[in-house]
Amino acid sequence: MTWARKVLSIDRRIIFLLVAAGVALPLLRPVNLPITVTPRVQAAFDAIDALPAGSKVLLSMDYEPDIMAELFPMSVAVLRHCFRKHLQVIAMTLYPAGTGLGERALRTAAKAEGAVLNKDYAWLGYKSGFQVVMIGIGENLRGMYPVDFYGTPLDSIPVTRGVNAYRQMAMVINLSGSSATDYWIQFAQGRFHAPLVVGCTAVMATDYYPYLSSKQILGLVGGMKGAAEYERLIDTVGDARRGMDAQSLVHLIVALLVILGNVALFVARRAGEDLGGRPAGSMTR
Repeated sequence: MTWARKVLSIDRRIIFLLVAAGVALPLLRPVNLPITVTPRVQAAFDAIDALPAGSKVLLSMDYEPDIMAELFPMSVAVLRHCFRKHLQVIAMTLYPAGTGLGERALRTAAKAEGAVLNKDYAWLGYKSGFQVVMIGIGENLRGMYPVDFYGTPLDSIPVTRGVNAYRQMAMVINLSGSSATDYWIQFAQGRFHAPLVVGCTAVMATDYYPYLSSKQILGLVGGMKGAAEYERLIDTVGDARRGMDAQSLVHLIVALLVILGNVALFVARRAGEDLGGRPAGSMTR
């Protein structure tokens, strides 16, 4: 049996094992494949990095578990950057199922950077109504959130003391996989002129390129790739870089197998080999 015939007869379960290994190994032990930071992500990083220590930042994490793989690592990376810069984060969500995810992201980043609840960040939790909440924050924050997620009055929280509208906030950051971002652009930025940085899923990223060009948003972090770029900028290895390592390695394995299989098939046909009796589960079946 020639090498080409052997390749074409590989059991498909071996291929499954190779793909499984390509996924699992980088997640367990990151290989830190090279990542090129795009100008959009660099702009988002630079906008946040330029804020002076003590600045108030509103972070809305508007997503649910279905897109957690892309936006949760992004949330942690952005929060860690804010805490390193000693920015005071006022966090919230417009999705009911985002409450647990937002709280988890805050705790993960706070533990990594030594941030303290109410001193370095506040968690307002969930509030229903996209446009109503966004306009309400611009007019009277306490009208929307008289207390935080834990029932503490905002005036009793150092982070929110003296903050009553966008004009007391240095920036708004929205991380979302839905139309919530459009409303943040229309109301927080368009109506109240709040500086805005956006993070979204990869499939949505191109929708917001025009807003970058018009300077309605200062930066854009798109999908797991964007989150991995952000992790590189803050010099950490988190879930996004691990995920991109796994994705890239699996793509490489699949591409090599496709090339190898086609070369083997071409060689076998040129040699006049009979391929009619392929075993079940082989590469060519």
